[in-house]
Amino acid sequence: MARMGDVLAGFHAAWEFESDSVLIRFERGIRTPKLFQALGERRVPLEAIAAVTLTPGKRGTVVLRAVPRPGADPLMEAAAGQLKEGCDPYRLVLPAERETLAEYYADELRGQLTADDEPAERYLVSPPEGPLHFKAYDGKASFDGKSVSFRWFWTGASSAKWKAGDQTFPVADLSGVEWRSPEVFEGHLRLLRREPAPAQADQDPAAVVFGLGYGPVHESLPFAASVLAAVRASGAGALAAAAAPAASTRRDPADIADRIRHLGELHQAGLVTDEEFATKKAELLAEL
Repeated sequence: MARMGDVLAGFHAAWEFESDSVLIRFERGIRTPKLFQALGERRVPLEAIAAVTLTPGKRGTVVLRAVPRPGADPLMEAAAGQLKEGCDPYRLVLPAERETLAEYYADELRGQLTADDEPAERYLVSPPEGPLHFKAYDGKASFDGKSVSFRWFWTGASSAKWKAGDQTFPVADLSGVEWRSPEVFEGHLRLLRREPAPAQADQDPAAVVFGLGYGPVHESLPFAASVLAAVRASGAGALAAAAAPAASTRRDPADIADRIRHLGELHQAGLVTDEEFATKKAELLAEL
């Protein structure tokens, strides 16, 4: 039987097995994904785990993975399936020669699990601690545990956001958070409210848009998770679960030009293909 305090060390992380949880400690090495370094360590209660898998990995490795129960972890809820495999905090990659040891711990964990894959009624894994902040393409986002603030940058913010002015949103006024990875075009963090919002994040004063080098995953995702956990804890999310339909608005030509310029930067950096660039540019021009 696995003893309390047993540790299984892999690449970038080590799992410590306790009576009612798994303590995941992430390395801070230069090769460690930045998200893992930002998280530091996470205690995952056994009731937050739905299953345990062990599969072959790449280049002579095996992967032990704890499958999180839906609704148990605000980080995974905010990520909504957008995390790349190498940044999944529930994967422990081990050398293939440790497969037998990994299988032993996988069986031990499975024997202790009592939860199924039914959604959890509350978050069971603690969110990243605040205060948190990061720079987006069009503004700085800050969260102090009670309210989210956006301070616009004149170099990136749309005219709609300038007209609205800097924003502060109490958690109690929010119904949720929408995070779209900065690693795709038009990534953003949007605060969901009860009233209708503009369809485009760059026109919504309750959203910040990402861009080349702005709003990286290791900064913006923990931020989104922390806000999401605060919204659920306040009970506000349950009161406004039904999102209002987005209002369609005709966009300012200057804003269209800014977005095309931004798209061009991504294209030049090789993050957007020729086809994606042409298609998205045509879509933006069609909105004039």
